[in-house]
Amino acid sequence: MKIKYLFFSLIFSILYMSKSAAQYLPLYKNIPNYIDAINEEVITNDGILRIGKVSIPGYQYFRAANDTIKRPCVIICPGGGYGILAASHEGTDVATFFNTIGVNAIVLKYRIPSKAHQVNKSIAPLQDAQQAIYMARTNANEWGIDANKIGIMGFSAGGHLASTAATHFEDVKVTNPINTSYRPDFQILIYPVISFTSYGHKGSRDNLIGPVISEDQVHYFSNEEHINKNAPPAFLVHAKDDGAVPVANSINYYKQLQENQVASELYLFEKGGHGFGMKNNTSEVFWPKLMHEWLLKNNITNQ
Repeated sequence: MKIKYLFFSLIFSILYMSKSAAQYLPLYKNIPNYIDAINEEVITNDGILRIGKVSIPGYQYFRAANDTIKRPCVIICPGGGYGILAASHEGTDVATFFNTIGVNAIVLKYRIPSKAHQVNKSIAPLQDAQQAIYMARTNANEWGIDANKIGIMGFSAGGHLASTAATHFEDVKVTNPINTSYRPDFQILIYPVISFTSYGHKGSRDNLIGPVISEDQVHYFSNEEHINKNAPPAFLVHAKDDGAVPVANSINYYKQLQENQVASELYLFEKGGHGFGMKNNTSEVFWPKLMHEWLLKNNITNQ
């Protein structure tokens, strides 16, 4: 089984690198909280595709199969410190893996916080995540999605965005004309930024709510403080030697989930640092296999 998962990981990282730069579809008809300024988006690729200065959000939909079966769907938020999006190894590569296990996926190109492009830069990424959930729910029949199995996933700062969506789903930042639920049905967080307190990630914090930081904003975006019994089930992965985003982020979030009796699982690598994507080369453990087992165990997928 391990060989099969490693094979999938290698093949998809090669075959889908070009697709990661494909055209994203518009996330909105009319972008909320938007200042009409020059689009300065920039794409670089040195083996990892990075998208910077995103002011016009979009998405790519990866459907597991073109049939009538309703399958789970995961909305994937790449990391990048709220400064760029690591759109391939924390985005499209992950989406193609999900397709191999019968799960649909949406890769979210969320906005990079910018006072030049947003009236309130601190809520722009959350608006985009909530809009992606809205799109998945309202298009579920057409897109082959099980509307009761829509989850959110994030890496690093994308993990902060995903955990914000998972803990602030009652604080809707976009229009909700048909009273759609914005609560993700599950959350998957990979070396996530969780807190904006002392053990959080200063770069992500400053990019999202800086340069002037208020205590109210620090507490609002410290997601370990907002977990209750209604939080979605969670799967987390982190390396103990992560020098960029301390492992305390995942540990403290997991502890709060456990205290509130929310089904959750945390896997800690001894080594691996930060930003390893789907494969931590310091370990033989392939964490997507563990995630797949968790999805099966929690009846999110049966494939």
